[in-house]
Amino acid sequence: METVGRFAPSPSGRMHLGNVLCALLAWLSARAQGGRYLLRIEDLDEMRCPRAFADLILDDLRWLGLDWDGEVPYQSERTALYEEYEGILRRKGLLYPCFCSRAALHAASAPHLSDGRVVYAGICRDLSAAEIAEKRKTRAPATRVRVPDEDVSFVDGVFGAYAENLARECGDFIIRRSDGVFAYQLAVVADDALSGVTEVVRGADLISSTPRQIWLHRLFGFEPPRFIHIPLLCDHDGRRLSKRDDDLDLGLLREKFTAEQVIGALACAAGLTETPAPAAAKELIAGFSWDKIPKTDLFLPDIFR
Repeated sequence: METVGRFAPSPSGRMHLGNVLCALLAWLSARAQGGRYLLRIEDLDEMRCPRAFADLILDDLRWLGLDWDGEVPYQSERTALYEEYEGILRRKGLLYPCFCSRAALHAASAPHLSDGRVVYAGICRDLSAAEIAEKRKTRAPATRVRVPDEDVSFVDGVFGAYAENLARECGDFIIRRSDGVFAYQLAVVADDALSGVTEVVRGADLISSTPRQIWLHRLFGFEPPRFIHIPLLCDHDGRRLSKRDDDLDLGLLREKFTAEQVIGALACAAGLTETPAPAAAKELIAGFSWDKIPKTDLFLPDIFR
């Protein structure tokens, strides 16, 4: 079966080096297997994801030498598609309106996991029609999907075996926000499945969302892709890079470095090369292997100090 990888950035800001590393490793993995590499813009929230940032991402990827196959879909233009899959869940009787605010959930006595996530306690799961009608007078609801008391496991391409119980470690999760915007979990499953993606490469901070997505894939009748979660890139003080902090974004880097310098330094940080010598992305294809990627956080090379 042909390998189909993808990079699916959210254009809420300029790409930083952590985003570039993810794009690079996903590209190398697909190209090393003779497969295709797709690009998708995850701009579900158009208010936070202006098209100008999406245009910059495309330009930055071209500058880096990370080409892609086919047209670039934008999630903001695919609402009708997501509604079809929302309808499947509704017909299965799995959806219900939720009137809980984020602040209330975090203040409640519901279980909190070690990473700060709140396990939804099902507060709105069994509201009567009358109660729902009354609550709608003052608040628009989000839409949650009921999850089973079921363990979902998979073997990650870097970290190995991973499992999560949907009811105890996740809880019913939102598939559409109260403002009508579809949530990431439903949209990403529909898009990956319908575009034929067989391999998903992304940051380790998203590994806990994978069991939910695997469950949705199977619920919709899709074969889940292979998931590979990469260690997160940290600065020299051990702090993980974030768009919120404007960490070494491509706008700044392109003023100081060549694309080959950026690619070579990231390849070294990821364990693909022994030194951060400049390298074009295509030069790294032949020597690429997931076995070289460590399981611990990665650190920026000194070139970026």
